[in-house]
Amino acid sequence: MAVSLTVNGDERSLDIEGDTPLLWVLRDELGLKGTKFGCGAGLCGACTVHLNGQPVRSCSTPVEMAAGGQVVTIEGLKDGDRLHALQEAWIEHGVPQCGYCQSGQIMSAAHLLANNPAPSREEIVAAMTGNLCRCGTYSRIIAAVESVAGTESSGSTSGREA
Repeated sequence: MAVSLTVNGDERSLDIEGDTPLLWVLRDELGLKGTKFGCGAGLCGACTVHLNGQPVRSCSTPVEMAAGGQVVTIEGLKDGDRLHALQEAWIEHGVPQCGYCQSGQIMSAAHLLANNPAPSREEIVAAMTGNLCRCGTYSRIIAAVESVAGTESSGSTSGREA
């Protein structure tokens, strides 16, 4: 099946089975390795990308659902050589340990901040709930999102002490 979609601003056309998971199209067909395979069932969030401005689990989204759409991956967040504010905050707050879940975490956080530029801690936690981190860096993730939003509470830390 012929599928056309826009990925990170570039129009792409592929001849591929419509039920192929978007994740494999991004990684194997387009060479965008930032989006990770975690559970394969859409439960962990490691494969989160934006499809038409909404976060989706690319491991369980068939490419035919993305046909004609706009896909943004972790690679598409940066502006040229300049990292996205969330990517910079992740570094500043020492968020990643193994780093495996981080692209999905950042994509979920980017969606939250695009729709709610000054979320409360509770709103951040709620928005990030579907993303699992096996290293347990949740306090660092929250601190990084708060720093970009400018909503740090007096009790938040960079997480480096944890």
